[in-house]
Amino acid sequence: MKKFWKWKNQTEQTENSPMTERTLFLNGTIAEESWFDDDVTPQIFKEELNSGSGNITVWINSPGGDCVAAAQIYNMLTDYKGNVTVKIDGIAASAASVIAMAGTQVLVSPVSMLMIHNPATMAFGDHAEMQKAIDMLGEVKESIINAYERKTHLSRAKLSHLMDAETWMNANMALELGFADGFIERSADKKSEEDDKSDEDTEEDNDGDDDEEDKDNSDDDTDEKKSKEKTSSFLFSRTAVNRALQNKLERHYRKPENIGGTQASDLRNRLDIIKKYI
Repeated sequence: MKKFWKWKNQTEQTENSPMTERTLFLNGTIAEESWFDDDVTPQIFKEELNSGSGNITVWINSPGGDCVAAAQIYNMLTDYKGNVTVKIDGIAASAASVIAMAGTQVLVSPVSMLMIHNPATMAFGDHAEMQKAIDMLGEVKESIINAYERKTHLSRAKLSHLMDAETWMNANMALELGFADGFIERSADKKSEEDDKSDEDTEEDNDGDDDEEDKDNSDDDTDEKKSKEKTSSFLFSRTAVNRALQNKLERHYRKPENIGGTQASDLRNRLDIIKKYI
């Protein structure tokens, strides 16, 4: 089976001792050749996951794939002893979004996207077989909602509606709805923030009298930042777009209302009567 994951270990020198950072890359379709009823591939992934220790970082850029594979990977990452930091640098759609929910911390790139929708399958047979497929998809949807609910704390009804509409979220909307915890930051930005924090601590020791004024300014900055984030968030719903397009078409091609006057058939009848007297 074609592997859709790749491990990379990097050793970093710390003050005390060298530390190995484990990184997992999930790129492309998840289990393009489905691992349903496959005992070998899931075991290989589990062995590679548990071959080391410590915290791991999972980079995701995937349009989705097999929901069975996604469920097993979700369970394996959730059961992992160390911290799991998920970073979405491209897209986490469909089944890939389920895997992302396994992270103890989920970070998104400012230009990344996340998509959730209803599970789909193909079925063949009579009405009884079709009903079995419908019932199965309903249970699969409920299991997916379980993962979303644990992460976002949104209601199951809200999550179900988002899935029904095939919802696309940019980074800000993913943060607002609780699918993500923060943005992916550059190391230079982190260092700058640490330096700024250190400078602020020093200023607080020297300028205790200005604490109240600084607090008011900080509150204003926070409100302004929240307002900007609110207006810049974006959520795409295929259902909403379809309805908007349908409304536009109906308005454009709507039959004109009756303005009054005489119908053509009545005019013909009158002309026929007039001809008799000519």
